[in-house]
Amino acid sequence: DGEKLAAQYGIDTRVVDLSAAKAEVLKALAPDTFNRLAEANIAPRLRMITLYAIAANENRLVVGTGNRSERHMGYFTKWGDGACDFNPISDLTATEVLEFLDFLGAPREIIDKAPSAGLYEGQTDEQDMGVSYAAIDRYITTGEASAEDKAIIDRYHAASAHKRRPYSSYK
Repeated sequence: DGEKLAAQYGIDTRVVDLSAAKAEVLKALAPDTFNRLAEANIAPRLRMITLYAIAANENRLVVGTGNRSERHMGYFTKWGDGACDFNPISDLTATEVLEFLDFLGAPREIIDKAPSAGLYEGQTDEQDMGVSYAAIDRYITTGEASAEDKAIIDRYHAASAHKRRPYSSYK
C-alpha cells in the first residue's frame, strides 16, 4: 500500500528487508520467553533504527505517521513508530486522516482497509484495542462514548501515559 501511494504522489521509496535482522535479535533474546506483543514490537523498533540510519546518512529527518487517536490510546511502539523528528498528522484524529486521504484522492482500497499496525498476520488495530477508531475519535473530540467504550479508552489512555511523556530524569 505504501509503495502504491508513494507512486501516486511521486514519492521515492526503497525497500529494506529486515527479516534476517529480526531473526537474529530473536535468536539472541531466546524468544520462547517473550510474549506475542514483546516479540511483535521488535519489528517497529528495527524499522526506526533503519529510518534513522538512512536519515543520518543522507542528512534527512524522519517523518512520523501516528495520529491523535493512536497517541491518545498509546497505540504505538515506544521508540518504534512513535519516534520521529516531526509529525504532520499528529493532531488529526484517525477519522480526519481518512477524510484527508479521501480529499487527496488516495485509492479507496487504502482508505477502506482495516487499520493495522502489521504486527502479525491478520492483526487489526480495532480488534487489538476492542474499540473502533470512530468511538475513540468521538470520545476525544466530544467526550461522548458508551460506558463500555469509555472504560476501554480510559484504561488504554491511563496505561500508556508513560509513552506520551519525555523520559524521566533524576533532577
